[in-house]
Amino acid sequence: MSHFAKISEDNIVLQVLYIENKYILNENGEESESIGQQYLEKHNNWPANLWIKISDNNVAGIGFTWDPVEKRFWSLKPYPSWIKTSNGWNSPIGDKPGKDYVWNETNQSWDIL
Repeated sequence: MSHFAKISEDNIVLQVLYIENKYILNENGEESESIGQQYLEKHNNWPANLWIKISDNNVAGIGFTWDPVEKRFWSLKPYPSWIKTSNGWNSPIGDKPGKDYVWNETNQSWDIL
């Protein structure tokens, strides 16, 4: 099965669909995103260029944002203060100090449970 994200013109994921691999294979039997996009356009009445194939290392869910420059999906921003980096969303003060900590947006701190 292959996963495709249906995105809006604003690059927001609206839906994620799974289709059988046989619908995305080219004449050499290799997976082709464009063939999958054409299949989805035909069967879902949504423009081919607004279907993005999801890879194993780049997951997507409803509400995620597609970044066409970096060719990746971004999850929802967890807190207003968090910063987007190449590793994903990060707190403004650094990594979580341990598993027993939660982010406190009001105080901009990691608080122990």
